[in-house]
Amino acid sequence: MIDTSVPVSTGAAAATTLTRAVYFVSDSTGITAETLGNALLANFPTIGFQRHTIPFVDTVEGARALVADIDRAAHDGLSPIVFTTVKAAAVRAELAKARAVPIDLLGGHLVELESALRTTASEQLGQYHGVGDLQSYFARMRAIEYAIEHDDGQSDRALDIADVVIIAPSRCGKTPTTMYLALQYGVLVANYPLTDDDFGSDSLPRRIAPHAGRCFGLTTNPLRLSQVRHERRPNSRYASLAQCTAELRRAEQLYQRHRIPYLNSATKSVEEMSAVILQSMKLRERPHERTT
Repeated sequence: MIDTSVPVSTGAAAATTLTRAVYFVSDSTGITAETLGNALLANFPTIGFQRHTIPFVDTVEGARALVADIDRAAHDGLSPIVFTTVKAAAVRAELAKARAVPIDLLGGHLVELESALRTTASEQLGQYHGVGDLQSYFARMRAIEYAIEHDDGQSDRALDIADVVIIAPSRCGKTPTTMYLALQYGVLVANYPLTDDDFGSDSLPRRIAPHAGRCFGLTTNPLRLSQVRHERRPNSRYASLAQCTAELRRAEQLYQRHRIPYLNSATKSVEEMSAVILQSMKLRERPHERTT
């Protein structure tokens, strides 16, 4: 069992909030169950959740053992919530015996698709997260290698093939956004840190100027940036509020001057930032699927 416990509560309600057990159960890696389940749970921010991810439940025996665990977690009148992405009907039937609130994230939709497509869904395991789509898999692996090589302006090699070049002052979220785009979408992303030296003229930094049309900028709030930088270099000029304010102001002026789209990362998750970048740069389709 992989226990990823994340109690969630806010304000004065924290003292009285009861924690609800939540299980993400899958016959494969559990990534889909986690993603969809957490997207639904995010709509209830004042409730505490004790999360458990259970991958590779692909036999009736395994489901039966898990049901026993789930039943033990039922207490204080709070039945566990069980999100499942399990294909085999027999395994789903066994999981349904648990003293829990079952939420089948595939079942109903598979029935609808079977009806629409006039065929029966395959029960072969791991098709979504496998490497059956080798072209997609290798595109993501190549994108990850590219992102690592071009992180923080380390390399100029093959910048001309980048789908997007993320630019921003240090600690604005360039690297996590770069890696998310590479891993999830197979997008070739380089990122470049803007420093005092880059603000010496009205032009873009020499290394990225030829790629201005593929640049996307990030900014944040000065106080937030100062706090993050203090964790890295306490009590330094680099982390001072004055320095952070100046860098962010000059970065935004640079973006505006060269018509580079940008967003404030202070209140955005990496998923939200990535979605905005994909939309703004017209990268919604994976690169290997684009025809232009």
